[in-house]
Amino acid sequence: MARLVMKFGGTSVANIERIRNVAQHVKREVDAGHQVAVVVSAMSGKTNELVGWCKDASSLYDTREYDVVVASGEQVTSGLVALALQNLGLKARSWQGWQIPILTSDAHGSARITGLDGARLDEGFARGEVAVVSGFQGVHEETGRITTLGRGGSDTSAVALAAGIKADRCDIYTDVDGVYTTDPRIVSKARRLDKVAFEEMLEMASLGAKVLQVRSVELAMVHNVRTFVRSSFDDPANPQAGTLICDEEEIVEQQIVTGIAYSKDEAQITLRRVADKPGVAAAIFVPLADANINVDMIIQVVSDDTTTTDITFTVPTADFERARSILERSRSEIAYQTLQGATDVVKVSAIGVGMRSHAGVAAKAFKALAEKGINIRAITTSEIKFSILIDAAYTELAVRTLHSLYGLDKA
Repeated sequence: MARLVMKFGGTSVANIERIRNVAQHVKREVDAGHQVAVVVSAMSGKTNELVGWCKDASSLYDTREYDVVVASGEQVTSGLVALALQNLGLKARSWQGWQIPILTSDAHGSARITGLDGARLDEGFARGEVAVVSGFQGVHEETGRITTLGRGGSDTSAVALAAGIKADRCDIYTDVDGVYTTDPRIVSKARRLDKVAFEEMLEMASLGAKVLQVRSVELAMVHNVRTFVRSSFDDPANPQAGTLICDEEEIVEQQIVTGIAYSKDEAQITLRRVADKPGVAAAIFVPLADANINVDMIIQVVSDDTTTTDITFTVPTADFERARSILERSRSEIAYQTLQGATDVVKVSAIGVGMRSHAGVAAKAFKALAEKGINIRAITTSEIKFSILIDAAYTELAVRTLHSLYGLDKA
């Protein structure tokens, strides 16, 4: 007998028919003798509707009341799933975040989990109950107010719950059947991966792959929670294994490159002929940090006379105009000559823990892309990935080129 956490996203519980399907997936595991906790998201589209109501009610809404409203989507789903399970003859009850309790910080709308007490769920397991937990939400210990964890927070709830109740694994059910070597919509030969290391998945999630939320992968890695990505659209009686996210030591044969990710949410800013002196970088990046604008790639090129430099960096597309406005206000302090920007750019990344032990992995990519006529605007590297910034028009060509280059097309 194992203890499992099964998480179902919005598309998996989009309507009553889909909820009945979820109940069949849960029944399969219960019939196998497992103790099961289910974590559910709001039904597809409901959170957006609730957010819209908050904005219509008050343009400057109280975030504490906002959390009360948007957390109700998951409450509805948890009750409906519990009813569907009871209809199949299973013992089941719903749990809200504050009832367990899942303790969080008081950053309403984007709270972080600070603690979780699974004792009450343990009592329910002893009675043979399935616990159906509302994801995305918790409670602040001091104020007693409902909090929400931000978009994708149900994944985080599920992994935190799995760690808190010492589950043997956490199954994340979604509308895809696992993690692929790249986006199958771009590369028809993209393959589902049997296993992915935590570090690789963390990079993939942060670099554009939308299968798992970044914070959930961080939690899984810290607490070593074996996590499967599976499809709720599989036949409940004969589901596919999905992709296991696990410790690197569990993966016997590791490819040099595991996957290719891309992100269209990139904008490039270049400051030309900036004075090359101490304090300039701080004058550029501290105001951006104070405005909560995340800077990613940074490249500095010193001019021939060594008195000026060009600085290029990227920011999220949504923050491009804000960043440009901040830099224009600081022009006299930074002392740049011109500011150039571009939003028609894409970041393409290759990820793989095998890079640690192989030289020339990135150089091989640069040569292949050059042969295809793809110009690289910026480059960043880490121990297990490299990212390049290119013109958006070349996205598909670059992804296909790298996917083939590293042998990911092969079965």
